[in-house]
Amino acid sequence: MEPDRIGGAVAARRVNRLAATGCLPTLIAAIAVLGLVVSWLWYRHWHDGDVNSTRREQTRASILAKAQTTANDTSRALAKSGTTDTDAIADVIWQLSEAPVITYDTSRTEFTATAAVSVQYDEKAMLPGGGNAQVSRCFTFTYTQRPDETWAPKVSEWGDEVCRPSTQIASRAHLALTRISSMYADDLTRIRVQNALDPTRPRSFDVKTVVREGNTMSIFVLVSSSDSEVNQCYRLTRPVPGDNNQGFGTAVPALSC
Repeated sequence: MEPDRIGGAVAARRVNRLAATGCLPTLIAAIAVLGLVVSWLWYRHWHDGDVNSTRREQTRASILAKAQTTANDTSRALAKSGTTDTDAIADVIWQLSEAPVITYDTSRTEFTATAAVSVQYDEKAMLPGGGNAQVSRCFTFTYTQRPDETWAPKVSEWGDEVCRPSTQIASRAHLALTRISSMYADDLTRIRVQNALDPTRPRSFDVKTVVREGNTMSIFVLVSSSDSEVNQCYRLTRPVPGDNNQGFGTAVPALSC
């Protein structure tokens, strides 16, 4: 028992010494400040996370609303156009949705456009380095022509894997347009365009035809995603203002090459 009493006395003397020198109040104050800092950091983390979650959901809701609006606007535009030409119908769909992949089911008189839609929002961050975040959603827009020649739109949401091939095709179609726009007019032959688009193979581009109509060149290219999982014909057009002038054009999905 004697050693315990001695140890207790020593501890008591140390506490008294700290109190006498003012260290104990300082230690207590430091612990209190640290507790306040930790509590504030926890609250900011919770608050920012809650705000960001709300903003993500609001952004997602706005994407869904925009997709439905696009579908409705497109169906009205198709009805207003009155066209029965499938390529013209695909053009209307592309103009309003900018979907990189558009297909046509002849048995059901149904067009399907596949596109990923992305929207950025401001994300709160406690530390520097925060900023824009992004929400992406994958949609198919289906337009079915009824017997009375009106159009029934339908919007379906899918996982990212469904839109991955169409996103690859969109990127490759843009690359093809960039390369074709930089070529001289005299070089716009099928073989030279093929070499310009796919100089090393494997083949992501298959140039089908090159047609000149007045001062416009139309180049039909079959664009493939990785492993040729999805193929989409594209009509690449560019002006030909002179014999060897370069010019920028457009890349629009076509139903066939």
